[in-house]
Amino acid sequence: MHWTRPVLFPLLLCYGELVSAQLKYSTPEELKVGSVVGNVAKDLGLDVGTLTSRRFRIVSGAQDALFEVNPNNGLLLVHKRLDREQLCDRNAVCVMDLKIVVENPLEIHYVSVEVTDANDHAPSFAEKEQIIEIAENTLSGARIQLPGARDPDVGINSIQRYKLSQNEHFQVEIRDRDDDKIPFLMLQKQLDREEKIYHRLILSAIDGGTPSKSAHLNMTIRVLDINDNRPIFSKEGYSVMLQENVPLGTSVIKVQAADLDEGANGEVEYEFRGDMNTEVRRLFSLDKKSGEIRVDGQIDFETNNVFKLDVQASDKGQPPMTTDCRVIIKIQDVNDNKPEIEVTSITSMVPEDAKQGTVIALVSIIDIDSGPNGKVICSLTENVPLELKPSFKENMYSLVTKDSLDRETKSKYDISITAMDCGEPPLSTIKTVSIQVKDVNDNIPEFPQNPLELYLTENNEPGASVFSVSAFDKDLDDNAVVSYHMVRQGGHTDITSFLSINSENGQISALKSFDFETVKSFQFHVVATDGGSLPLSSNVTVKVFILDQNDNAPVILYPVSSNGSAQGVEEIPRNIKAGDLVTKVRAYDADIGYNGWLLFSLQRVSDHSLFSLDRYTGQIRTLRSLTETDEAEHRLLILVKDNGNVSLSATATVTVKLVEPKEAFAASDVKSAATVDEEDNVTFYLMITLGSVSLLFVISIVVLIAMQCSKSTEYTSKYLQETNYDGTLCHSIQYRSGDKRYMLVGPRMSIGSTIVPGSHANTLVLPDRRHTSGEPKAPNSDWRYSASLRAGGVMQSSVHMEESSVMQGAQGVLVQNWPTASSAADAEGGEVSPPMGAGVDSNSWHFRYGPGGPGAPPQHLKPGEVPPEAFIIPGSPAIISIRQNQGDDDKSDFITFGKKEEAKKKKKKKKDKKDKKDKGKDDDE
Repeated sequence: MHWTRPVLFPLLLCYGELVSAQLKYSTPEELKVGSVVGNVAKDLGLDVGTLTSRRFRIVSGAQDALFEVNPNNGLLLVHKRLDREQLCDRNAVCVMDLKIVVENPLEIHYVSVEVTDANDHAPSFAEKEQIIEIAENTLSGARIQLPGARDPDVGINSIQRYKLSQNEHFQVEIRDRDDDKIPFLMLQKQLDREEKIYHRLILSAIDGGTPSKSAHLNMTIRVLDINDNRPIFSKEGYSVMLQENVPLGTSVIKVQAADLDEGANGEVEYEFRGDMNTEVRRLFSLDKKSGEIRVDGQIDFETNNVFKLDVQASDKGQPPMTTDCRVIIKIQDVNDNKPEIEVTSITSMVPEDAKQGTVIALVSIIDIDSGPNGKVICSLTENVPLELKPSFKENMYSLVTKDSLDRETKSKYDISITAMDCGEPPLSTIKTVSIQVKDVNDNIPEFPQNPLELYLTENNEPGASVFSVSAFDKDLDDNAVVSYHMVRQGGHTDITSFLSINSENGQISALKSFDFETVKSFQFHVVATDGGSLPLSSNVTVKVFILDQNDNAPVILYPVSSNGSAQGVEEIPRNIKAGDLVTKVRAYDADIGYNGWLLFSLQRVSDHSLFSLDRYTGQIRTLRSLTETDEAEHRLLILVKDNGNVSLSATATVTVKLVEPKEAFAASDVKSAATVDEEDNVTFYLMITLGSVSLLFVISIVVLIAMQCSKSTEYTSKYLQETNYDGTLCHSIQYRSGDKRYMLVGPRMSIGSTIVPGSHANTLVLPDRRHTSGEPKAPNSDWRYSASLRAGGVMQSSVHMEESSVMQGAQGVLVQNWPTASSAADAEGGEVSPPMGAGVDSNSWHFRYGPGGPGAPPQHLKPGEVPPEAFIIPGSPAIISIRQNQGDDDKSDFITFGKKEEAKKKKKKKKDKKDKKDKGKDDDE
């Protein structure tokens, strides 16, 4: 039964998670395939149940084909026939080095298996027979070297003794020469040729095995006549150094032997002994005459580093006399072998969040040269986040991480491992190892812009896509798959409940049609989330601005009949003068800009020579004085339309009755009495409405003051300094942002205005100046109105104004508080420029003040300019007049809602009539 001897050498040197140990076993050669060498798992203390999952295996070594490990029980088994003589030739010690690896955690164990010799070879002689010639006069005690036997076994199993068959003349003598035993035939008793010419002997070579094995050589001793001097070598042995890889034909050494005999008995010839190795005979040649030994084959130090040549010198005597010597040729190593790099990869994919010191591969360096030629220095490519950690065993390294990895910076490393020996000149080998960096979800989705702005025209189609958001994630695969969702705030007022987002592509759809008059802007948040196992997310703010469309038709405020139709009856005295105001058609449009700019036109009239209609203000005036022939009743059909791309319109019918002066006053009194109750009801509702609006305004002012108090109070509300007025103003808008006040102006700026760096060209910061002049007057402080305006390209969202807007002119131009509704006075001297937005260039509108006669163009009006009466600021039924004290015809210093203005006129006329009656009574008295 074969046995093994396990020896455990624990090695405590670790790198990162690397654990190593070394075992040594001893096993005889020629074991049966499948025989157990040792229990590696037991000797290393490994759990047998985890060997399979931990990939228990032999990973390297040229001898891995001779042995195998069983992952089920941890046994080291013989995989192929073990022939020690084939593996190690005649080396005294034959050791096979194995490398065993288990993973999770990583452990490397080195196992050395010593293959011990078995007596599986018998000694053998090179020849079956040997003829030896000995002169008869050879003296007793003479020694003749016999051909030795060869036994591939070593140690005790090699040849231990020689035995000669029984005879009276000869015996065998053994001499130890290095590791070999050389047999010599010693003459004990002098020979007599005449007595016996041939002596037949058997030489037996016996090894020390149990049982022992032997070989036999048949020797024939032929007795010759006298040649009493044998050749003698100059040295008993020769030794020489020879470099490997020397050219063929190189002279190694020249042996010389001398013979004192004369003639043929003194002529010496040289030859290799017949028992010399055939391989040696192939590598070296011997000149028979000169004794010179030359290189006849390729010398390789790594194959054999020493050669022993037995040279025999013989004369030509009869019988010839011989002598022998040994030539030892030591081979000197040269650096003729490059290092070999063997890489055992643990993993080819390294996570980018791998810790420093993570083992990626095992690197083994082999150089079969010796000395400095076999010493290797190993290095890596520069500027890589990896390094080589040396192991406890020479020329063994671990490839580990030394810095953090980032796949987004570099996803693959082609690492060159360079192994260079220390020979002269040095030889090197380069091996490239590719390392892939595995992606980890370490990047959040990124939006290219934050916040995003969306301009959406009102009356959009419900369900249609209006916008899309897109985020980019630098990761790969699922870690880079981005999904989208909106942040919902909840509640009935959450506008995002009417928006839908496609989670895959970020397309945003509006589920309802938006109305600019209801909602002008809003914002919401979109969150982008990647698909990693631990998802990362980011958000973007989307600001939506609703753009106005011409979707509101003009609404007639006056005249309005009791049944709600746009019809009215006006009675005028026949003594009315040319240019007198008959009535005024009032209308408003909920749209803004051009869409809310109203124009009046006279569609039908019974007498074109009698009445005129101002296309901008809606005022109806007489063109001439009335005559007796004029009809008593005239019907006027008035068309009111806006200036949208597709204009919308409304019509009003005004019936003008001509009466005598006294009848006109009387009819006015009756009409006033009939409608006084209705007017009282309207007044009551109007008071409630005004009270509610005033309350909301006061609350807004309180909140605004509270917000402003929390900010810097460096700038307060101030008006620009008055300057001389030339009759022309370009419009402007004041607004506040943070602790600064800004003004949007036209192409000309006033003295002292400051342009804010980085702002738009039309934006000014108002200096700290007080409005000291009382002219022109500001609108009544009780009047309130909020307007949403967009200065084309300057303001991107609505600007809410309170009180009044400030009109800024050029140098020397008066600064005027700008009311946000059109004037209602007849023959008024000032009108408001049209609102901004909807494509209107704000810098092209002007505001003019100045007296103007009936039907005459305003002063300072150039050809092609639009008269100031054309502009009505829509959005509220409030009509605001600005009294400029231009003449007695100005009667519009009031605020009116629909018929209330007419009621006030009628009350005033009724009072005047009563005064006249009282005066008439006084006169009668």
